Amino acid sequence: MAATLLALLSILVWSSLAILNSRVNALPPFLAVGVALCVGALVGLPRAREWRVPPLTLAVGVGGIFGYHALLFAAFRIAPAVEVNLINYLWPLLIVLLSPAFLRGFRLGPRHVAGALLGLAGAALIVSGGKLRPDAASLPGYLLAAAAALAWASYSLLTKRLPPFPTGAVGGFCLISGLLSLGVYFMGGGGAPGTQAPPLQALDWLFLVLLGLGPMGGAFYAWDAALKRGDPRVIGALSYLTPLLSTLNLVLLGGKRLSPVAGLAMALIVAGAVLGSLDVLKAAVASFRASRPR
Repeated sequence: MAATLLALLSILVWSSLAILNSRVNALPPFLAVGVALCVGALVGLPRAREWRVPPLTLAVGVGGIFGYHALLFAAFRIAPAVEVNLINYLWPLLIVLLSPAFLRGFRLGPRHVAGALLGLAGAALIVSGGKLRPDAASLPGYLLAAAAALAWASYSLLTKRLPPFPTGAVGGFCLISGLLSLGVYFMGGGGAPGTQAPPLQALDWLFLVLLGLGPMGGAFYAWDAALKRGDPRVIGALSYLTPLLSTLNLVLLGGKRLSPVAGLAMALIVAGAVLGSLDVLKAAVASFRASRPR
């Protein structure tokens, strides 16, 4: 029960990522990512002793967290937020599809292939806008969002192959990722050539801190703790709530418009993810029933 609550907490917090990011949209991606992740590292400061992990574990953690957020924040700046958000949330489906490549004992069946086709259809619908010719101006952003989804799925699967590490180590991942982002920014890679970032205002700091305390910090710890305490099949299935909640937040709280095409794409992506993990959901239900006292 505790694992489920932790997983739901992290999913709920993650659903605020897109809308909080939209509040700092004027900032260069690497600057925003760097500050937010450094704030996220402060959440784990009381357990800083656990930040010392083997080099391979550190490389996977930093590569996943830094790579994912850098790609996603860049995508949000050059393509429509709702569409980028939906493409990004192909990662639950990618976790299912890539499991055989990363983990032993996993095979792809007809349901996985059908789910992949539904998810790809949803992504294609977003990219094309329902037209035969996709919006060329937004295509780079869509590709970055897809790369972010791939990065997070790969990170999630790779951590399952690593030796067990304490949840507090996530703080070290965040700190190094944040410093790396800031380093890239200050070396000139954070904004367009010849431009200068606007000075950070009080509201900018507020939303960056909220990002670090929530979807780019606190949620990582809760997610890791949930996976360590509960059945990863059940927790993974719960992640399909994230794209729904995140997109609804953008529409209801962020003032974004959910077009009929985007709505259909969201339905296809979620349906594909659920279909691709139907065997996992059935196994989780059977396990739950078997564990109930009679």
